Amino acid sequence: MLDPHDNRTMVLEMPTFIGYARVSTADQNLDMQVDALKAAGCHTVFTDVASGAKADRPGLDEALKYLRKGDTLMVWKLDRLGRTLAHLVKTVDELRDRGVSFRSLTDAGIDTATGTGKLMLNLFASLAEFERDLIRERTKAGLKYAASQGRQGGRRPVITPAKLEMAQQLIAKGRTVREAAAAIKVGKTPLYEALRALPGEAKG
Repeated sequence: MLDPHDNRTMVLEMPTFIGYARVSTADQNLDMQVDALKAAGCHTVFTDVASGAKADRPGLDEALKYLRKGDTLMVWKLDRLGRTLAHLVKTVDELRDRGVSFRSLTDAGIDTATGTGKLMLNLFASLAEFERDLIRERTKAGLKYAASQGRQGGRRPVITPAKLEMAQQLIAKGRTVREAAAAIKVGKTPLYEALRALPGEAKG
């Protein structure tokens, strides 16, 4: 049913492109992304100034609320949308369930309105599952390390298995080791030591 007070419902046959742009610091400029999105047909562009790991993105929240079935969410580049690969896949899956397409301007083939784009996103979903499997394996190895540390000298371990698992989950979501250590209320040094026992290198 047409709503005379809503311009978006006046011509239902016309596809609606909604843009989302993000920069990670206030020193960076959104203009390039916004200009590219508008040139691609986005009549509305939502923006954020937030780091890739930061969960709070009011601009993205507003964009997701604004989108309707049949719309297309457009970004300049994939990493502008997702904090992690798993978060990207989850967001695009939720859009698909709502009947909303997704397109990246600079990542070739990423357009879920096309068969090739859907295939690419299926590949990303497989990679996200691989990432989760790696995290689980590393967590198990870390738990064994923490348990062995707890048996040495009868001292209570600084990094308990539960805290290490929580730290792993935080780091997987984009937090640094320092931020994860602060969140679980331990020093960064013992957390680094626990993480060094896992495959890969701790970053912070």
